[in-house]
Amino acid sequence: MVERFLKQTTFTSYEDYNEHLDFIIPEHFNFAYDVMDAWAAEAPDKLALLWTNDEGVERRSTFGQLKAESDQAAAYLQSLGIGKGDPVMLILKRRYEWWIAMLALHKLAAVVIPATHMLTKHDIVYRNTRASVKAIICVDDPYVMGQIQEALPESPTVKVVIKVKEDTSASPLQSSPSSLESGAEFVGAEWHDWHTEVPAFSTFQRPAVKNDNSDTMLMYFTSGTSGEPKMVAHDFLYAMGHLTTGVFWHNLSEDSIHLTVADTGWGKAVWGKFYGQWFAGATVFVFDHEKFDADRLLRQMEKYHVTSFCAPPTIYRFMIREDLSKYDLSALRYCCTAGEALNPAVYEKFFEQTGIRLMEGFGQTETTMTLGTMPWMEPKPGSMGKPNGQYQIDLLKPDGTPCEDGEKGEIVVRVGEQKPVGLFKEYYRDPELTREAWHDGLYHTGDMAWRDEDGYYWFEGRIDDVIKSSGYRIGPFEVESALMTHPAVVECAITGVPDDIRGMVVKATVVLGKEWKDKAGDALIQELQQHVKRETAPYKYPRIIEFVDELPKTISGKIRRVEIRNKDNKK
Repeated sequence: MVERFLKQTTFTSYEDYNEHLDFIIPEHFNFAYDVMDAWAAEAPDKLALLWTNDEGVERRSTFGQLKAESDQAAAYLQSLGIGKGDPVMLILKRRYEWWIAMLALHKLAAVVIPATHMLTKHDIVYRNTRASVKAIICVDDPYVMGQIQEALPESPTVKVVIKVKEDTSASPLQSSPSSLESGAEFVGAEWHDWHTEVPAFSTFQRPAVKNDNSDTMLMYFTSGTSGEPKMVAHDFLYAMGHLTTGVFWHNLSEDSIHLTVADTGWGKAVWGKFYGQWFAGATVFVFDHEKFDADRLLRQMEKYHVTSFCAPPTIYRFMIREDLSKYDLSALRYCCTAGEALNPAVYEKFFEQTGIRLMEGFGQTETTMTLGTMPWMEPKPGSMGKPNGQYQIDLLKPDGTPCEDGEKGEIVVRVGEQKPVGLFKEYYRDPELTREAWHDGLYHTGDMAWRDEDGYYWFEGRIDDVIKSSGYRIGPFEVESALMTHPAVVECAITGVPDDIRGMVVKATVVLGKEWKDKAGDALIQELQQHVKRETAPYKYPRIIEFVDELPKTISGKIRRVEIRNKDNKK
């Protein structure tokens, strides 16, 4: 499959990859037809999706079955008036229907807007109105249904709501009572049931008007760390941009069984559970669970012989607190991490217990993987790796001049005459915000890093998060990395607090391990301060330490340092 889209498919080194990576871009590229249906024609019986939930129910779908199911779903959605360019929001948790709906909507050239099930009425109204959402496909969950119900009267563009409840033909579970059956009225939108109505459709033909590569295919509302969410619009080539994610960074092949830990409302889902993995012909493994538990996750990896794994560093932090020798992870060959910066202490502990090196990557909702530790590279614990060959990456000082090795600067993507495959189109309906981030041939990521003499990049934090204290510039991640090597610390966030003498002082907001919580006090504060002084330059140590039960985070799990700063500024 890969040979259809790359001029060279095998590489002997990072330098070979970086120099010779070159896409073959077909006209009217559509992932659902050109990749998934092609797999269905070539290997219809090959396992594509292995789904299980925390009740032990399993569902196995081959490429042939996914083609048939996505065709059926596309015909159904088409009958409801959904077509090219129509925005459709998916709120489906980890239900297997998400994968079918994604493919079906791609086949119709509709605009898919994945969203998390944690959205409130306000969040849903904001998304519906900003994106002119025409239809919502959602899981039949009392909370989700309740929020949608409250949002509909203020969402005039929404014409169709489709409920997805437990499919009794595939699961022995009892379906939950729907909000509709309990007497609720859905104002202003037609109400439909996926599992009742989809089976009535059997044939589907690709619409005569095909998508252009530049058409909008996918939109994410990225919460960021301040302000209202931005609408990140991606074209149909975004899917192709993830070929490198699955085939090279995840190092997948047709015999791989890959698990990425991510809710389907997050951008990480299409990074690790969809596009790149199926370019490689791998089996996507999905564990549908309500609440994360490291032991339960490891049991699933053991049972289903997962060969490749990707998760944010937070997940690895919980995993290494388990006794990994209790689990048979002999099938596991390759592990990656992204979503936040990796603390070297987590890398070392995981390697010590498994012998597997964590291959870190970096990207944003606006991009595919821009920096990564590729299979030909020796990882440096805590480094994001080197530039992915599909992007021209640089580091710039505030005055716009390039950084030398060792100097901190903003990560930028140099954009020539042709937009790199995988880079976003625009912030939808916000040309001013688009121009602010993307101008003069540069896309400004807003993320700070420095580059070592070997060309590896090291994350420093968001530009707004940099702390200036007594003339020093301190990146929060370097202090967080030092703190995370102390056994008491599960999570932490470093921020700056205004100070009359130093301008700002460093503050650490710390979540302790359960066995340390009764020790929270002055003695532990002093111990942590001395620990940071030993681990990094003494001027970086946190003069203020606050213990909390949890850190404020965005819906997608990013730490909201801005919320901590705002709270401190009001004191």
